[in-house]
Amino acid sequence: MSAPSPQPPTEEKIRTWFDRTYRTRGLRYLRPVRAYYVFLEILEARPGQRLLDVACGPGHLLAAARRRGLQVTGIDLSGVAVELARQQLPGVSVLQGNAQSLPFENGRFDLITCLGSLERMPDQERALAEMVRVGSPRARYCFLVRNARSPGWRWIELLGRRNREGHQGAASCDKWRRLLEEAGLRITSLLPDQWPLQWKERLLHRLGGQPGFTRVRKGLRPLPYANEFIFVARKAGPEEK
Repeated sequence: MSAPSPQPPTEEKIRTWFDRTYRTRGLRYLRPVRAYYVFLEILEARPGQRLLDVACGPGHLLAAARRRGLQVTGIDLSGVAVELARQQLPGVSVLQGNAQSLPFENGRFDLITCLGSLERMPDQERALAEMVRVGSPRARYCFLVRNARSPGWRWIELLGRRNREGHQGAASCDKWRRLLEEAGLRITSLLPDQWPLQWKERLLHRLGGQPGFTRVRKGLRPLPYANEFIFVARKAGPEEK
């Protein structure tokens, strides 16, 4: 008789894991603020646009976007992350809440981002439906998601290092594409995660330059083997659904 499959963690357990992680590691848990400017370039963000970062963590993307003149709002499940974001960004609207029930009116935002978090959400379809709902008719979306077919993820699975308490997950490029398209989005661009490709900029930063990394690269590794994908999307028109 086979052992029962482990049950996925509840929202409370996921929140507890992130609270503990941010409490012990703080801002060191994520890449630095300078790594987030490239997402604004990819989105062609302009001053004055309204940006929502879903699962914003301590607010690194929000900080980069505010410096570029955007109107920014963040939401995160972790209360500890929200407090870190509020400390980093006084006066910015950062709320504690669930991506599966966003407390915003329909069509409010021009840009919506969700970086490194969609794969951790228990109900991805509902979270995406909410993001689509709060986006304006011409809203642009950017998702950073983990690739289940990358060598790194395969090693995580092989060694049994998958963080189930924090609901760590991944999916293939095709599966991510289907999920986004079924939510009513049209993919306009697909790129590999830019942080591993910014090694020259990181070196220059150590030498006193490059306050924010903005160059968009495609890299040499075939896209199907990227550790993470960046999907850029718009709402699909009636004929595309």
